[in-house]
Amino acid sequence: MPPVKLFSVGAGSRGTTYATYALEHPEHAAVVGVAEPRSFHRDRIASQHAVDADFVFEDWRDALNVPRFADVAVITTQDKDHAEPAIELARRGYDIILEKPIAPTEEACRRVVDEVQKAGVLLSVCHVYRYVKETVRLKEIIDSGVIGALCNIQHFEPVGYWHQAHSFVRGNWRNEAESSFMLLSKSCHDIDWLQYIMGDHCRRVSSFGTLKHFRRENKPAGASDRCLDCSVESECPYSAPRLYLGWLRSGRKGWPVDVVAPSETEEGVIDALRDGPYGRCVYECDNDVVDNQVVALEYGSGQTASFTMTAFNNVGGRKTRIFGTHGELYLNSGDREFVDGEWVVTEPVLRHFDFLTERITYETITDHADTALSGHHFGDYRMMERVVEAMRLRDQRLIPTGPVDTLRSHLTVFAAERSRREGRVVDVR
Repeated sequence: MPPVKLFSVGAGSRGTTYATYALEHPEHAAVVGVAEPRSFHRDRIASQHAVDADFVFEDWRDALNVPRFADVAVITTQDKDHAEPAIELARRGYDIILEKPIAPTEEACRRVVDEVQKAGVLLSVCHVYRYVKETVRLKEIIDSGVIGALCNIQHFEPVGYWHQAHSFVRGNWRNEAESSFMLLSKSCHDIDWLQYIMGDHCRRVSSFGTLKHFRRENKPAGASDRCLDCSVESECPYSAPRLYLGWLRSGRKGWPVDVVAPSETEEGVIDALRDGPYGRCVYECDNDVVDNQVVALEYGSGQTASFTMTAFNNVGGRKTRIFGTHGELYLNSGDREFVDGEWVVTEPVLRHFDFLTERITYETITDHADTALSGHHFGDYRMMERVVEAMRLRDQRLIPTGPVDTLRSHLTVFAAERSRREGRVVDVR
């Protein structure tokens, strides 16, 4: 069976990551086209994958004038730019791998799903946490019945102090008008994951959340508008030079340094911090997304769940407690800490307490695939591995993050945000 031909629509961090799968597995996939307005990123993918010049585009719309040259469009543009390429390329017969979220509005999400189904093409949304090994193992244990009937889940997402500052204060997802609200842009992964583990969809939801800290009134006395000019920069945990130059000098490359300065050089980072968005004081940005939020959910069979997202912690793995009628599970999805100039990653650990025997058992869940796609606990790799195979076989049933199930979890996210804004319990349509 020939490799699946991929058209990379967007060549930033996520687009480059997914395209790397084709370099590692040319027998399964090949990148044959790229569309990206930024020349450095566009040329990088074109060069790495030896893309024919006829299929290298500044604007994906230019590809609509060319007969279909790939099997799958991998869409990793900014959130607000997801729907249009997904719809237009689906209409032209491309299967779609779409970075989450589907789109920033409920109406646009429904339209994408409708158009994909009308076109008869396959769709996979990149909810990578459904594909990681700890999720697979957790689902196996729950489905085995060993903890009885599932009653309640407590789920925690530690966004991390520097990740919030990088992506949601200074970065591309800081402002709802330019991207989408926080629960959709960041935590739709988690709402989708809860739906998957529950095996049911949410029917009622309530939520509270605020932009607590990254506000102008919290700016320290004497602070400047840019970190490179700030007299109190050395005392600020969100200092851009301390974060980005510190990582670079310790030998760390790739995300998030390559987002700030694609050259990944000290000179390039300093230039970017002097003039670009990532050098701004975190208290003087145009951010408006929340930095902490809680969500309470009720599912169709009466199960309940709670979800907490907050910026104010070290970046690490999710933490989950699952309560059944015969036992309890606790999943620590591993931690990722910067210690003495190096990143230290711990393996996910699953703990099971059985009510009958009162015995506690521990299980370490390892995944060490030989791949550069190690992000999200190898979820990036496992997703591409499974989805590419499903698209080779043209079988939507092999994709757990397809149009209907993903739309259901997105609708829960939109309902939760309505609850946060309106201060009431909201039914999920």
